[in-house]
Amino acid sequence: MHSIQTVKYICEKYPSGNCYYYKREIITHDSWDKLESLAWSAPRPITKETFLKQKQAGYKTEINYINKQPAKIYQLQT
Repeated sequence: MHSIQTVKYICEKYPSGNCYYYKREIITHDSWDKLESLAWSAPRPITKETFLKQKQAGYKTEINYINKQPAKIYQLQT
């Protein structure tokens, strides 16, 4: 179990209205005493309810607005 200092909850919002929720934890590759061995884990999907519950409990949360251009569609010649 991670503490408030070692975990963060992320919400990614897209222009389409879709929201995706993730959890990231600080992990170590060697020892907790060596700062260079600390890194954020891969994002793990969570539910909106979990995100809101942990936000209310005081955990660090961040909301990222993703504004990517739509993909270009090319017509293939056959």
